[in-house]
Amino acid sequence: MRYRRAALSATVGLGLTVGLGLGAVPATAAPDSHDTTPRSTTQGYTGENQKNNEAFFKAVVKAAMKKQAEKPGIQQVTVNYRASSAPTFRSQIANSTSVWNSSVQNVKLAEGAGATFDYREGNDPRGSYASTDGHGRGYIFLDYAQNQRYSSNRVVAHETGHVLGLPDHYSGPCSELMSGGGPGTSCTNDRPNAAERSRVEQLWANGVASVLMERATFG
Repeated sequence: MRYRRAALSATVGLGLTVGLGLGAVPATAAPDSHDTTPRSTTQGYTGENQKNNEAFFKAVVKAAMKKQAEKPGIQQVTVNYRASSAPTFRSQIANSTSVWNSSVQNVKLAEGAGATFDYREGNDPRGSYASTDGHGRGYIFLDYAQNQRYSSNRVVAHETGHVLGLPDHYSGPCSELMSGGGPGTSCTNDRPNAAERSRVEQLWANGVASVLMERATFG
């Protein structure tokens, strides 16, 4: 999903209400060097880039398959990430990791070496989004302005949900994490509901075995 900046539109992406868990953002923050990322490689907030959500997830699975090949029979996959390029959001990233690790058992997130994806921050008129390079790696970009308007913990947890295989569902209620910015700026829920937890567990059951059997991951 992309969290677009508000700009007087009701169809904006998720983010944070000013003052909730996010420190002051430097007014001189330089635009992110990835601002020119082609629109075709990023997650769209209005759902038009669903194929890119799947591409990002497949990149994560590709890395997980490599790990599983090194340790045959592994039942729990660990997906490593790097957060050093998003220091402003370190607490929100840690919160997202804690939320997901306490919500599911078959896959775990961990900051460390051999990262499959990384978190980045900066200014981008497109808002926050997840992106893949198409070669087994990806990143989650967190936009400053948007994360001041919406719940930043929800933004990060939502975008991380794409890493674990969940698609956007903007028409859902606030209790549904992947409804993103659909419920509006007052929604601060940063936890997946029972159905979302179950879906991730199913996707990652027995390592990546069930993922490989999925013909329509985002169907």
